Amino acid sequence: MFTVRPLLTRRGFSTSTEKLVASVLFERLPVVIPKIDPIVYAFQEFSFRWRQQYQRRYPDEFLDKSDARGKGDYQIDYVPAPRVTEADKNNDQKSLQRALDRRLYLLIYGNAYGAPSGKPVWHFPEKVYESEDTMRKCAESALNSVIGDLSNTYFVGNAPMAHMVVHPKEDPSGSTPFKKFFFKSQVIAKNKFNIGKCEDFVWVTKDELMEYFPEQSEFFNKMIIS
Repeated sequence: MFTVRPLLTRRGFSTSTEKLVASVLFERLPVVIPKIDPIVYAFQEFSFRWRQQYQRRYPDEFLDKSDARGKGDYQIDYVPAPRVTEADKNNDQKSLQRALDRRLYLLIYGNAYGAPSGKPVWHFPEKVYESEDTMRKCAESALNSVIGDLSNTYFVGNAPMAHMVVHPKEDPSGSTPFKKFFFKSQVIAKNKFNIGKCEDFVWVTKDELMEYFPEQSEFFNKMIIS
């Protein structure tokens, strides 16, 4: 159990030497509608046929007129785009053009605060709180340092979506735990970002993300909806 206490006495100042870290869950929303579950599809089909039995029957003359109005020389042949892209076929996790019916999350590989021996690890874009006005501003600075520009991003709210207390693995008796606050940000009208300030990066689904954080999988499974 941890004692609950105010984290900020007033905007921009911490109550103690305890480190606070702002981490950004940067997500790309689904581009296409997910496939309907077979059970849901069967129910919708049943509902449609049931309504057809009791719908109002219009005169044939009225239906003929409505059909004639839609005829003409202009006609657009709609061909849907493929749901499976080349990035899906090649399992290109650096591309946003994959898993179009799923949410994708950005993970970067590099130095992270609290990582053992300063070794590079997979983590979300993050930054240690310094003198920013708010933790939200700190999160914006963390994401900006990775993608270079926030014009195609949208931060969902000012409050964090979750937080966790991290205990460093090395020398737990002498190391100081720190709090990590997670903020959600979304991709807006962008298919590619110039990711920097890291050794590597991937765009992963929720299921793939769990493979990178096996020890925190329960926490992230509750925090991330889909």
